[in-house]
Amino acid sequence: MMLNAADEALSRRLPQGVLRDIAPDYLQEPRGGFQGQAGLVAAPRDAGECAAVIRACAEARVAVVPRGGGTGLVGGQVMGQGPAPLILSLERMTAIRDIFPDEGVMVAESGVTLQQARQGAADVGRQFPLSLASQGSAQIGGVLSTNAGGVNVLRYGNARALCLGVEAVLPSGQVMHDLKRLRKDNTGYDLRDLLIGAEGTLGIITAASLVLAPVPAESGVAMLVVNSPAAALSLLSLAQARMAGGVTAFELISGQGLRFLDSAFPDLRQPFSSRPDWLVLIEVGLPAGLSADGALEGLFIAASKAGVVQDGVIAQTGRQGADLWALREHVPLANRHVGAIASHDISLPLSEVPGFIRDAGAMVAAQGDMRINCFGHVGDGNLHYNLFPAEGRAREEYEPLRRDLSRMIHEMVVARGGSFSAEHGVGRLKAADLERWGDPVRLSAMRAIKGALDPLGIMNPGAVLA
Repeated sequence: MMLNAADEALSRRLPQGVLRDIAPDYLQEPRGGFQGQAGLVAAPRDAGECAAVIRACAEARVAVVPRGGGTGLVGGQVMGQGPAPLILSLERMTAIRDIFPDEGVMVAESGVTLQQARQGAADVGRQFPLSLASQGSAQIGGVLSTNAGGVNVLRYGNARALCLGVEAVLPSGQVMHDLKRLRKDNTGYDLRDLLIGAEGTLGIITAASLVLAPVPAESGVAMLVVNSPAAALSLLSLAQARMAGGVTAFELISGQGLRFLDSAFPDLRQPFSSRPDWLVLIEVGLPAGLSADGALEGLFIAASKAGVVQDGVIAQTGRQGADLWALREHVPLANRHVGAIASHDISLPLSEVPGFIRDAGAMVAAQGDMRINCFGHVGDGNLHYNLFPAEGRAREEYEPLRRDLSRMIHEMVVARGGSFSAEHGVGRLKAADLERWGDPVRLSAMRAIKGALDPLGIMNPGAVLA
């Protein structure tokens, strides 16, 4: 690895064997919206080496960009402007340090992938219930730093709800040892919660105590046809009332998404001969002695009588359930195949979802001829509201509209008490949006916290706070 004089000066301060070559993957994010730069890459093996890296960067006034699996979609893991930073990768911190099955706790280092954590839990008869499409690459440190969500938030909560304690390196280069396994600990400010969701701007999470959940004895999956988003919410309310916490996932899929699947994945079998305008994918997990299939059948009958559901299928085998989930999981891939004009990761109070979908659709139609694929984790209010070119037109034709479309959609979301960043974080992509729509007092407090913990401003500059 060839180093310039400044890099050599910094490298002499770092533990031997920590430096890595700069591979192209370190400088990219999945959607290609940001191209990063770097002077060096450091991959510490433990919290002590991580602390040494941070101390060296503080002394040399070098910015640090933390990197997990690189799956983030808002540019938090790449820095394209300013002096070249050091990329700090957690790729070598991959130990599951301990598992306590009876406590329902796993202690894992930040470089452990989400899939490895899930497998480790499964090996002892438990589950780590956070589930993302990118779980084979996404790492625990990044998942916590962005407070990731996924399909099971309705039942188990975001990453924040699944973390009891953290080990972290603060911008001073000191290691905070707070890997507690306690559900109750009222001993002052909760620095764990401060670091979770901070996207590496306040420190580096190097390990975490994670919550493991029991595996439901009975589980079932169904795909049900509803005539509107309002009907989908009525179905959710009915399902929750009948199953008392047993609803694990509740996903909304649009007819446009199904038609994109037809185009991108024609071999993917769909359960209905015609493409409904709206579908709900529901998964339930119930205790021993209760039939998940019976519960879904009862829900279908009750919802049909109430005029909420028009048709549906209930998976009779695990393979059939996986096939239904495959439809939902391929929707983002089909979107990529078509090519979006603009994508939006938003959340709304549940009662505001139908009105937003109606009004946003009218607004988009007034701006031009576009296709809308609205889908997502409607059980927790999180929608992916994505705009696509009309059939036969190129996305480049819409470039003059793109920024205004996103601004108007976000304005409508904020006006309804929602968020323009539901589960992907703020990163660099949405830092200006936070400046525009964030509460001024909250932003002032955030800046004060940033200034107190990171007075040199070396931790992921430009992410979250512009």
